[in-house]
Amino acid sequence: MVIRYLSRPVRRATALRATALATGALVCLAEPAVGAEPAPPKPPPAYSSSLLDRPGTQVRPGPRTPALPRGLTALSWVVSDARTGEVLAAHNAHRRLPPASTLKSLFALTALPRLHPETRHTVTGRELSRVGGGSSLVGVAAGRSYRVSDLWRGVFLSSGNDAVHVLAGMNGGWDRTVRQMQAKARALGARDTHVVSPDGYDAPGQVSSAYDLAVFGRAGLADPQFARYCSTAVARFPGGNWSYPIQNTNRLLTGADGVARYPGLIGVKNGYTSGAGNTLIAAAHRGARTVLVTVMNPQRGGHSVYEEARSLLDWGFAAAGRARPVGSLLPAKPRKAPDRVRRTAAAAIVPPAATDDGSALPALALVGVGSTALIAGCVVIVRRRAATVARRRALGGEFLP
Repeated sequence: MVIRYLSRPVRRATALRATALATGALVCLAEPAVGAEPAPPKPPPAYSSSLLDRPGTQVRPGPRTPALPRGLTALSWVVSDARTGEVLAAHNAHRRLPPASTLKSLFALTALPRLHPETRHTVTGRELSRVGGGSSLVGVAAGRSYRVSDLWRGVFLSSGNDAVHVLAGMNGGWDRTVRQMQAKARALGARDTHVVSPDGYDAPGQVSSAYDLAVFGRAGLADPQFARYCSTAVARFPGGNWSYPIQNTNRLLTGADGVARYPGLIGVKNGYTSGAGNTLIAAAHRGARTVLVTVMNPQRGGHSVYEEARSLLDWGFAAAGRARPVGSLLPAKPRKAPDRVRRTAAAAIVPPAATDDGSALPALALVGVGSTALIAGCVVIVRRRAATVARRRALGGEFLP
């Protein structure tokens, strides 16, 4: 009987053949399939974000795009598509200005999720002690009990600073609410806003921008509670054993004071202080489209903020689908480092065009898992063969590799 043992070089050769097999399989996975079309280049972005950083009016008219309204005097304004977040036109979009009560939209985005609408709270005199002189009020009284939902109607309809102070106290306090609002603004990609007073009362250093207000308005419309409150025209507010009617101060919604109602208007929030002038976030729905406009400090005064918003809403509906966007309300996504190996491997399984953003990460996951499993399997085979040889050698048997 001839006894042949696997020498160390033979075992090494066996391992190398198994490794070559695994490597060959990986190469096959990485190479494009026969006849596969090369991945088309990713199209350039539809807009340049730097356009919104420029002063003045920014618009990119396409075929049959109507001209922008004449006679606009606002220091800053933005017209956007609320569904897609595309900015259709803007004027001084990032100019930092006092926001007045439109800042209550950010307050609501911050505190609404933290306070249950049916919670009841008895107001204390301390909670109302810091309400600024000349503030708009809904009539909150110390010693009375209110539901959170009542207080929110006081915020959205009457722009009540007294209701804001009580809700901020329930939310953990004035200073904590300021920090939360600032963090919320940053999380939404709103970089122009600096919060000092959550009710929008004029305060040194408190600013926002038409761009940021549009971001807040769009985020609010996506929240069912926010959307319900901001679109309410009339409600009743408790006054002890009785209640009294309150009306939304957004005249485009109610048609008050000689301002015609705007068809399909949803809300969102208006404001006024002596330092900020008139400010407005307004959204309207028509067909399958929702247009959102923000207007800050028209120079004509009076009710011109509503008329300028009306003309911008009209233009937005007429220009949607025709004007090319000049920016987006969506926060910028972090860029990923290019990886040619991953893209090549993914092309063999799923063409990059199969995903909306050109990414082939789902296919890459499959390649990574499959190649790792293949290599591990080859290692197991080599080890089992070596163990078998050792056993045969100990028994004096014959083994042919």
